[in-house]
Amino acid sequence: MSKAVDAFMADLSAKNPAEPQFHQAVREVVESVQPIVDATPAYRQAKLLERITEPERVIMFRVPWVDDQGQVHVNRGFRVQFNSAIGPYKGGLRFHSTVTLGVLKFLGFEQTFKNALTGLPMGGGKGGSDFDARGKSDNEVMRFCQAFMAELYRHIGPNTDVPAGDLGVGGREIGYLFGMYKRLSNEFTGVLTGKGLEWGGSLIRTEATGYGTTYFAQEMLAMRGESFKGKTCIISGAGNVGLHTIEKVNELGGKVVAMTDYDGTVVDLDGINPEKLAWTKQLVFGRRGSLKEYVAKYPKAQFLEKQKAWGVKCDVAFPTACENELTGEDARTLLKNGCMCVAEGANMPSTPEAVEAFLHAKILFAPGKASNAGGVATSGLEMAQNAMHLSWSSEEVDRRLHDIMKSIHKSCVEHGKEGNGVNYVKGANIAGFIKVANAMIAQGVAW
Repeated sequence: MSKAVDAFMADLSAKNPAEPQFHQAVREVVESVQPIVDATPAYRQAKLLERITEPERVIMFRVPWVDDQGQVHVNRGFRVQFNSAIGPYKGGLRFHSTVTLGVLKFLGFEQTFKNALTGLPMGGGKGGSDFDARGKSDNEVMRFCQAFMAELYRHIGPNTDVPAGDLGVGGREIGYLFGMYKRLSNEFTGVLTGKGLEWGGSLIRTEATGYGTTYFAQEMLAMRGESFKGKTCIISGAGNVGLHTIEKVNELGGKVVAMTDYDGTVVDLDGINPEKLAWTKQLVFGRRGSLKEYVAKYPKAQFLEKQKAWGVKCDVAFPTACENELTGEDARTLLKNGCMCVAEGANMPSTPEAVEAFLHAKILFAPGKASNAGGVATSGLEMAQNAMHLSWSSEEVDRRLHDIMKSIHKSCVEHGKEGNGVNYVKGANIAGFIKVANAMIAQGVAW
């Protein structure tokens, strides 16, 4: 089997050079599903692996915009419409200096299977730009978003492609993007998710990825007769996902003792309780400040300049920042310190070496395509509310989110059983692949 995987990857790498994140994401899935493909003649005959790893469409365009001093800048915009077998393309927009076509292909590929796991009718896509909003004024961000949407609007729609936010794209950016789309298309429709509550957004959408990741970890712990009560947790990242993971961990009885941002790691062994979390939210979301300020407010805490959180002793770890942030060495440190559960809140935040270490140690390990699917699941719920022209209560959305995460966990267990344990990586990959593959078979070879 490894020869078949290696041969497939050699061909894919030759066709897609210098895209290591895309290669990494594809290899992980192919290693899991190759036995399924080998055992299913229809999959082989239809060239399912070859088709499912090729985007249906890639759109690339220039984005010229003018700064506050009147200087013209040119960024590059992308939309990778990866797979529409089970629904319109769905996936976020990322504005960050690290954005490349290869990064967005990896994210769109992952999104295809993540969306399939939710049980909602959503295909996979991703987009963005190498624009970085840090240090830019609100007016500069607005002008960039308007220039970006001036091209993107031609390729999206509520039944075609429904973008959302991602790294660097929050409520402010979604608002500017939606305003420009509405002006250009002359219609008010649910073409973007993550909208403000006053104009078509959904309650719990901001919290959904963090809440969903925590719900998934709760289900994994329950498989071993455990819960969050008495558990010490650490979080990498201090954005929407990280801070709302802390919120839900607190609610479920756990204690978060570390969190990170670009500048380093806060260690608070007394726990980041609701009061401290509320202050941190104001710091991050309100003032866009650094976690360095936390120790001035709470002097019992410690700030580790430019250091990761993985050396802090914990029971449960949540990588919620960015891809490949948790290395093999970090994984070995976590295992040495007694970590029993890792739930990915970001997309592919663990390197292959780290994943291998977790699987070998047989701890509870949830890949991002399963554990962080709560965000896109709630985007799907926002789409449903927009289509029906109504709004559900926060309790209703949270209940539906919790049910979806339980269902994803059940699917992973069904397809990932290995002896007395569960390989959640294999389970998530197989469950998502089978749904997309069967839809592609049913629709013929046009796509």
